[in-house]
Amino acid sequence: MSPSPATLNTSNPMKKKIIAAIVAVVIGHVGVLWAVSHMRTIELKPVEKEPLKVRFLTIVEDAPPPPPKVEQIKPKVEPEPVVKKVEPIPVEKPKIISQKVQKVEPKVIQQDDTQEKLKKQQDLEKQRLEQLQREQALKEQQAREQALKDQQVREQALKDQQAKEYASKNKPLAPGEVSWSRSPKPSYTDADLEGSARTIIVYIEADPSGKILNVTIKKSTGLPKLDEIVLKSVRRAKFKPTKDGQAINGNLPLELVKSSS
Repeated sequence: MSPSPATLNTSNPMKKKIIAAIVAVVIGHVGVLWAVSHMRTIELKPVEKEPLKVRFLTIVEDAPPPPPKVEQIKPKVEPEPVVKKVEPIPVEKPKIISQKVQKVEPKVIQQDDTQEKLKKQQDLEKQRLEQLQREQALKEQQAREQALKDQQVREQALKDQQAKEYASKNKPLAPGEVSWSRSPKPSYTDADLEGSARTIIVYIEADPSGKILNVTIKKSTGLPKLDEIVLKSVRRAKFKPTKDGQAINGNLPLELVKSSS
């Protein structure tokens, strides 16, 4: 049985539509491939492509439907990934804590300093004691010198007093001051004088009544025998009583000469 003409006329437009759809699909793929080939090569994340869905439309015989609009699928241009510049994490340098290093002096040096200070103190104390000793010695020396001066003054005063007393006692007996109730008359010969005149001075002490108490030789004749003759003669002599009631003290010079014969 052969197909009828009406059946052939109906199948030809259907085939054309199918062919047109297939051609459109092919053209779409070619376009996609062309676009992909001219795209900048970038690293894209794999895109899962959805399978193409072909929708078959019911063909209306009166007016053929327009060819399906094949939308060109523009490849989704992914923006270039912004590569963040990874700055290296600054490595913190360890903080160097400056510490003052205390200079620890050896104990030996400290001991030396202590010994030096102690020695210095000892030297100062020694100097102070020496100064005190010098001052004390100076005071003692001044005291001794002053005592010596005072003693010399006293001794000089005593000597002056003694000299006055001696002068008063040893002044020559003037004839007007005293008179003899019995004058001394030494008995000697020219032989006793041994050829030359002699002089003798005797010191006489007598009471107010004129009695001679003591006789001493102040200047010798140089002849002991002759001196003794004179002393005996003066001891036997006597003064007249004094008018003022004072004792008689004084030197009596005597000249011993040769006899005229």
